[in-house]
Amino acid sequence: MNTNTNTSKGMNTKANANADTDTRGGVGAVRGDGDGTGALTTAAGRLGALGRAELTLLARNRTALFTALFVPLAMMGSIKITLDGADLGDAGVTAAEAALAGGVGTVLLMVVYSNLVAAYTSRREELVLKRLRTGETADHEILAGTALPAAALALAQSVVLVAAAGVFLDVGGIHRPDLLVAGLLVAIVLLTALAATTSVITRTVESAQITTMPLFLVSLVGSGLFVPLDSLPDRVASVCELLPMTGVMTLVRAGLIGGVDGAGLLGAGIGAVAWTVLALYAVRKWFRWEPRR
Repeated sequence: MNTNTNTSKGMNTKANANADTDTRGGVGAVRGDGDGTGALTTAAGRLGALGRAELTLLARNRTALFTALFVPLAMMGSIKITLDGADLGDAGVTAAEAALAGGVGTVLLMVVYSNLVAAYTSRREELVLKRLRTGETADHEILAGTALPAAALALAQSVVLVAAAGVFLDVGGIHRPDLLVAGLLVAIVLLTALAATTSVITRTVESAQITTMPLFLVSLVGSGLFVPLDSLPDRVASVCELLPMTGVMTLVRAGLIGGVDGAGLLGAGIGAVAWTVLALYAVRKWFRWEPRR
């Protein structure tokens, strides 16, 4: 919009100020009509721009892309082979069904959690997060926009795993799609918040391989990714039910293959929501926006 000392043009400039607003920071232009839709479009545009930028960076990182795309598939196969000789009668699932649930859980941990710990750490150390905060983008938009590609990739891979299990492992159809979708969405929010929290103690991208290992290993063994909780001793299973990933994995497993009663679903839902709230609070309180020095 050009400024001018001419009085009539100045009046027109003021009259049209509410109808044409330029957003800054490279996101684009948004036109508002006074009903609030301009603000919504601006927020969506910022999230879209951040998501596209992160997707480009993920595509350029061949190691991260290979890990996200192929390792979960390999993990599902290894789980299937390992459990073929195991007695899962008490758990009420077959080796193929346990492998499918474990594969989806592995996708969530590796594609969302591990990738985002490295992404948040890298953006922080390169001052990207600090620069983004100087613009119009809100803090939650920065974190959510960074997570969008990983979330979309995790959902897409989960669909591929379910289809592959049906074709190659002879696993039946989805038992409860509503529970599966709910479990996946809550898991993505939870793991995004946990990734942001873990980045606080992660100094470099390389050290992210170490700082993400505790949650990965604990979840792999204790949250039912590798060994169904029903096959563990009662006391051990009771402790494992308190782990961060157990609630969402119970919802995912119930959606995929069933076998969970109403009380179990209620407990899983409460646990998943509680851990998500705690993780979001930790991000709000302790997340670091500037490099560690």
